[in-house]
Amino acid sequence: MQHIRIEDAAGYVGEEVEIRGWVYNKRSSGKVRFLIIRDGTGFMQSVAAAGDMAQDGFELTDSVTQESSVIAHGTVRADSRAPGGHELLLTGLKLVALAEEYPLALKEHGTDFLMDHRHLWLRTPRQHAIMRVRSEVIRAIRDWLDDNGFILIDTPILTPAACEGTTTLFETTYFEEKAYLAQSGQLYNEADIGAFGRVYCFGPTFRAEKSKTRRHLTEFWMVEPEAAFCDFEENMVIQENLVSFIVSRVLERRTAELETIGRDIEPLKRVKPPFARVTYDEAIDIINKQGAGPVSWGDDFGAPHETAVARAFDKPVFVMKYPAAIKAFYMKPDAARPEVVLGSDLLAPEGYGEIIGGGERIDEKELLIRRIREHNLPMEAFKWYIDLRRYGAVPHSGFGLGIERSVAWICNLEHVRETIPFPRLLNRMYP
Repeated sequence: MQHIRIEDAAGYVGEEVEIRGWVYNKRSSGKVRFLIIRDGTGFMQSVAAAGDMAQDGFELTDSVTQESSVIAHGTVRADSRAPGGHELLLTGLKLVALAEEYPLALKEHGTDFLMDHRHLWLRTPRQHAIMRVRSEVIRAIRDWLDDNGFILIDTPILTPAACEGTTTLFETTYFEEKAYLAQSGQLYNEADIGAFGRVYCFGPTFRAEKSKTRRHLTEFWMVEPEAAFCDFEENMVIQENLVSFIVSRVLERRTAELETIGRDIEPLKRVKPPFARVTYDEAIDIINKQGAGPVSWGDDFGAPHETAVARAFDKPVFVMKYPAAIKAFYMKPDAARPEVVLGSDLLAPEGYGEIIGGGERIDEKELLIRRIREHNLPMEAFKWYIDLRRYGAVPHSGFGLGIERSVAWICNLEHVRETIPFPRLLNRMYP
């Protein structure tokens, strides 16, 4: 008898198969028992009738508990009313391990309780669907970058200096020295492009912001492409093509999961390039006219301001050319207006704010040295970074895309804590 995955059941209609998984729920109707079995790829209703299986197997359908692990034998039948459109007519059921009384009964639970039981909460249909979307987003990112001339280069998690200052970094002891958990692999990527032209790193990043907003995690995942001979405008084209591809891939392969989550997919269908571009100055006008201000020139934007700008558009929008004073030291000034930089944030619609930050980097040595000094950063720690401007400097650009914020937007979730298997928050590091 062939062991199959539930997600592949459509290819085995009329065949007797084996499914290995866990009992998610059960009910009975007269002499018929219904078990919902999940195997990690999906959920499937299994129907047991007394005359169709051995007595011990039928009795097990009564005694088996929620989340017990089982091996089920039966014939696959198409049924549009069943979860996933197919059900299993049971001919046998074997117990692998009987679960104790399960703490996550099929009822409403408070957020704190669910977070304390995150290791079990992941088994529920909604959380399962979100993680499948997350996996698809990551796969789409890798596919697009790999197919468009970028090569994956891993960058360090332990770093001797901060990319943008140390105020939001986790400090740790590295033998006799101080080290920091990386908030970005960008600076190392700028070295990598001198060898490979177009690169990206993909991994966990850490930011010690004492924030409790629905958009913030202290540990999150980010993909950071960097490209040599790439200017500010081309950098934005890369971003909009990548984001559009991610959304189209999720719509192509994960509509069932989006339906489970309850996501209206019509807004996602509009995510196609080009995206609108507004300057920081124009964004201030939008914010103040919508009553989300007051915001003055030189102010950084918070979540309400980004939401106000994004509301003016029905797909992602670039806000570009921020004041140099509120951006990182490596951002290249606009030659036509040096008080602003060639940087941009990509804001997702529907109130989700920034999902990408990026821009063109300074490629002139003396200007970079001056900016490092202006930001009071340790010059000794950046000697290698300055070297990149000594030996074959070229115009180059890059950006960072946050996985959790992107998944929150695509799934239309209230909080980013549902977008990562085990979220790390200001007040939570368990489980």
